Amino acid sequence: MNSQEIIEIYKKHSALMTGHFLLSSGLHSDTYLQSELVMQYPFIAKVLMEELAKKIYIYDFSTILSPAIGGIRVGYELARILNKKAIFVERVDGKMSLRRGFNISKNEKIIIMEDVLTTGRSTIETIEVAKSFGAEIVLVSALIDRSERDIDFNTPLIPLVKFKVLTYSASDCQLCKKGLPLITPGSRHI
Repeated sequence: MNSQEIIEIYKKHSALMTGHFLLSSGLHSDTYLQSELVMQYPFIAKVLMEELAKKIYIYDFSTILSPAIGGIRVGYELARILNKKAIFVERVDGKMSLRRGFNISKNEKIIIMEDVLTTGRSTIETIEVAKSFGAEIVLVSALIDRSERDIDFNTPLIPLVKFKVLTYSASDCQLCKKGLPLITPGSRHI
């Protein structure tokens, strides 16, 4: 399955949206990718995650760690396919934390799994949590890497798809200047 076929799946399920969006990063964009609209169908989730699994199965790791909320379902599905452990971090008082009885052992080999990567902020925070337990980050992965610049995670980044879209700072947003209403779909703003 190539990148265009994957983007077509997003389009078919209205998961590739256009408008004026406030991203979880604080940036504005004319495009929003809502992976949950694709992942709600187990067969499609399985197909996409099997494609990603083909790219990363050769790495030595035992755990997939995802940031909540967007990364939970993709992390779980990838772990199911690869027969690995799936856990997640979530925000508590604005800070990523490991909760719900999850634990990470010293030297545990971990993949960080995101749904959509934009600035990498949640991913970096997730890496910091894992490293605070002494874990080894093997790689970072995502369904869609929509970042405009290369983000240095100090480990390989292997997305299923690299997809370029425009983003704007809130102070220099061309969409705001046009008076388009701002939509807030991300979980960090809830």
